[in-house]
Amino acid sequence: MSISEGDRLPAATLAEFGEKGPQPVDLAERLAGRKVIIFAVPGAFTPTCHSAHVPSFVRTKADFDAKGVDEIICLSVNDAFVMKAWGEATGASAVGITMMADPLSAFTKAIGMDFDAPAAGLTGRSKRYAMYVVDGVVQAFHPEESPGTCEMSGGEAMLARI
Repeated sequence: MSISEGDRLPAATLAEFGEKGPQPVDLAERLAGRKVIIFAVPGAFTPTCHSAHVPSFVRTKADFDAKGVDEIICLSVNDAFVMKAWGEATGASAVGITMMADPLSAFTKAIGMDFDAPAAGLTGRSKRYAMYVVDGVVQAFHPEESPGTCEMSGGEAMLARI
């Protein structure tokens, strides 16, 4: 069963690339008292993720800022090194989107959004979704029905919702 609107996100330790390399991030601490968008993708540099999903949040970043969103986090079951490189390659880091890793898929599994697609070389990955979280509680949740589409989980769809 996946996470739903009104649910509190579970405790999790994610990773981001900091000044001294990969560093752990306590998600509950990061979300406390803040309005945050979390969007997740099946994999960095994969076609839809790279050409549609991340660009939709790059395009809408200033609009989210204007609505009082404190942070936008892009999450993938990759490592912090890959997420750093991907943030640079897409321009996401340059506009202030935080690129985080869920390297063991622990958070992804805890919220019921994991999947496997061995034929594509993807195991323990995240389904595509976006959520609006206020003080750790999911206010809006937009999972995609198909992994190859970015409609409900794109920046514009989430922006229209909040």
